[in-house]
Amino acid sequence: MTHVVTESCIRCLYTDCVDVCPVDCFRVGPNMLVIDPDECIDCAVCIPECPVEAIYAEEDVPAGQEQFTALNADLTKIWPSITRSKEALPDADKWAEVKDKLEYLER
Repeated sequence: MTHVVTESCIRCLYTDCVDVCPVDCFRVGPNMLVIDPDECIDCAVCIPECPVEAIYAEEDVPAGQEQFTALNADLTKIWPSITRSKEALPDADKWAEVKDKLEYLER
């Protein structure tokens, strides 16, 4: 089992979760984070750190966002590791409450 970053992260890219991860399982793209399912140890320390509630245990991914499990696994293969937090995107607060953001994902 693993944890999954869902669409709430898109266009926000808050990285508070990265600093608490004991195994460095996060990968960073242009406007979203993903979790490497092969690295994640299911510790769940990242969940409460996410200000937009984008991280879920695999079995708790909200209905309609199940595709993010495969998306995390796929993007983890091409995006680099991130081990320290960085500034969120400049307009992250504007996008924090927006729903249905998959079309804005930059690969």
